[in-house]
This record gives sequence, C-alpha cells and structure tokens, in this order.
Amino acid sequence: MTSSSTSNSCGSPEPARFGRIAATLPVADMDRALAFWEGGLGFERVFANGDPIGFVILKRDAAEVHLTLQPDHRPSAFAVAHMMVGDIDALHEVVRAFGLRILKGLRTHDYGLRAFVFADPDGNRIDAAAPAGEC
Repeated sequence: MTSSSTSNSCGSPEPARFGRIAATLPVADMDRALAFWEGGLGFERVFANGDPIGFVILKRDAAEVHLTLQPDHRPSAFAVAHMMVGDIDALHEVVRAFGLRILKGLRTHDYGLRAFVFADPDGNRIDAAAPAGEC
C-alpha cells in the first residue's frame, strides 16, 4: 500500500491524515430511499441538491451516508457499506418492518459480532453489526 506524506515542522515525513469518509449509495427512487433512511432509520438530511433531489447527505450520530439518484441503478452482488450500530436487534426489526430482503440472517459470529446483511430499498447490500453481547 502506498501512502502520501507531508513533512512535519521538523522536516520528517508524517503520514497523511484522513477526515470524514462516507458511503455513496446509488438509488433509482430517491423518495423511496429517503422514506427508509430518514423515516425508518432516523437519519437527518443535512444537504440536498437538485429539484427533484439528485443527491443528498444524511447523518445520524457519527454515521453519514450519501444517496445519489441513478435511475438505471442495478444493485451489485457485494456489500457496498458496513454499519456498526448500538442495537442490532432493533435495526433488524426496522429492516423487517420495511419489508426489505434479509440476505444473511441475524446471528452471533465467533469473531465477536452479532450481524446480518440486508438489501436497502434499491437493492444495495449492507452489512450491519454490533459487538456481540451489546445487543
């Protein structure tokens, strides 16, 4: 792996610093996606662009997700995001209540996570987990 570096005040190289990074999920139907992310999961819209909306930034707690309107979106066969939550069982219930597909059932793994995989309303695969024993 390569990394860029800058020099610190002593002239010695130091690794690049990283700030925010967020998943950008393509959606074919922005209203449907927002109903899930805002209405179901409680994310708050902090930025929206276009009329109708073509791009939106949503935040909740330390999490951030970007949605981009892609009318011809076809979901990938791999996970596009991984979310850590405080109560995995509660998230599982929200996903079920929205009638979304559970791709891998909720279970506790030997590596210390309780997790499941679901498809959001646009078919994007999302891994969701919490440390085992927390919920």
